Amino acid sequence: MPPGRQRPSSRHAPELRAAARHLARRRFLTVSAAAAALAFGTHLPATGAASSAELDAARITDDPFTLGVASGDPWPGSVLLWTRLAPEPYQADGGLAQQRVVVEWEVADDERFGAIVRRGTAIAHPEVHHTLHVEVDGLDAGRVYYYRFRAGTWISPTGRTRTAPAATGPASALTFAAVSCQAYHEGYFTAHRHLADDDVDVVLHLGDYLYEYAVDAAGGARKYTDRVLPALFNRETVTLEDYRLRYALYRSDPDLRAVHAMHPFIVTWDDHETENNYAADRDENGTPPATFVLRRAAAYRAHWENQPLRASQLPNGPDAQLYRRLRWGTLAQFDVLDTRQYRSDQAYGDRQHIPGPESDDPARTITGAAQERWLIDGWRTSDAVWNVMPQQVCFSQRKLDLSPVAKVSMDAWDGYRASRERVLAGAKAAGIDNLMVLTGDVHVGYAFDIKDDFGNPSSRTLGTEIVTPSIASGGDGIARPTNWATYLSANPHLKFYNGQRGYVRVRLTPQAARTDFKTVSAVTTPGAPITTAASFVTEAGDQGLKPA
Repeated sequence: MPPGRQRPSSRHAPELRAAARHLARRRFLTVSAAAAALAFGTHLPATGAASSAELDAARITDDPFTLGVASGDPWPGSVLLWTRLAPEPYQADGGLAQQRVVVEWEVADDERFGAIVRRGTAIAHPEVHHTLHVEVDGLDAGRVYYYRFRAGTWISPTGRTRTAPAATGPASALTFAAVSCQAYHEGYFTAHRHLADDDVDVVLHLGDYLYEYAVDAAGGARKYTDRVLPALFNRETVTLEDYRLRYALYRSDPDLRAVHAMHPFIVTWDDHETENNYAADRDENGTPPATFVLRRAAAYRAHWENQPLRASQLPNGPDAQLYRRLRWGTLAQFDVLDTRQYRSDQAYGDRQHIPGPESDDPARTITGAAQERWLIDGWRTSDAVWNVMPQQVCFSQRKLDLSPVAKVSMDAWDGYRASRERVLAGAKAAGIDNLMVLTGDVHVGYAFDIKDDFGNPSSRTLGTEIVTPSIASGGDGIARPTNWATYLSANPHLKFYNGQRGYVRVRLTPQAARTDFKTVSAVTTPGAPITTAASFVTEAGDQGLKPA
């Protein structure tokens, strides 16, 4: 637990807490069964349901699209469109109470909507906090489209999205960005503003979209003088209402709204969307699992509500299958992982520690057995030039000191070396020639060569790992942190290390991958310019990072 942080008090409904105490005294087969018994209402209204009164959209007097629009998970011929109706976003009900609202949506070939190709209506239900997840099918593959929503007389901002190329068709190029770790209270989302202006096809968000920590009236390091944030944000998120309101705060940021409106996102989560460094049903405070899953269910529900995710990612209580596979023609396959929900608890009390019998137990897993099989099976059938694995925590070995047997992070893949060995063995057995791992979490930019034997720098390079800097987490940052020389010396396969904020831009072609580390000089004041801190090229069929 970070210094000065207090354990949050449980504010779940009394009947849910009582049920949790009852279940904790019983033996149950799974945490999922426990949460199901708690009757945590996390399902969508049934088709045609009228569980709430309908509000005539013409009676909405204030702009309901305060949190913008978003799109996500582009497929060939299909994309997911998102918005949320919230005339009063900092109120628990968003200003719409328990009333459903009919919303129109349109998709067009052009920004002026002169050539509308798809349109329809959807219902914003209070049960899902008046969010909309519209899966639009029947679009052309590999195309840019524009979209918008209408509620009464109000029209949303225009969003720009695109579909993926045909799954079996060639693609000449793909440009994507990777982002992570955007602690609102630690700085402005300046990098998102620059990314909104960048020419990329899709953005991959690798986790820590929000933080559960309190945000004070001045917005923490933002030091607002032109506004006062409500006191309801100045506490740690625990309940569904807490998480929903925190997403409202984050999505009210104009830079975050801008980047969502310009590019489709592929999102996964890390820990802070729920609780720092949690592992499956274990939190960092030792809370009984039957109680913690209540919080996890709330966090997962709010995450789905507020992200451009399809119905297949809708949580069932405290469970949600976020890992999934997307393709960009035959150029790239994305195997999006979830390394939080299924992992074994961190070894050695989650302290930095040398590898040992506890961390190297072959039964330990960071992905869970089912996800591990799914990943390796997907590689066996992949015909993509590039196999990209977006996930959360450092995959490559990262020694933290210069000792002969150095300490490593027990929260990263170094704390789950048997998992890493199985995954790399699966990649080799599948004949994966061009493996790229995308990582967030650590707030800095790294570029690693993934070695067959991390203890032997001359061993075969199996792929590359690109670690994106944070958007804001950690404050301003510096290009060379105090441990810069230590890390580069202790890890010969580490080819780049930068401690500033920003994002990563990657361009894939059938011949090569080019990676640009984009950084800003400051986030505690808005408007910092963007620069390219370093660029690398990896040639297809010849893994390893080379300065561009």
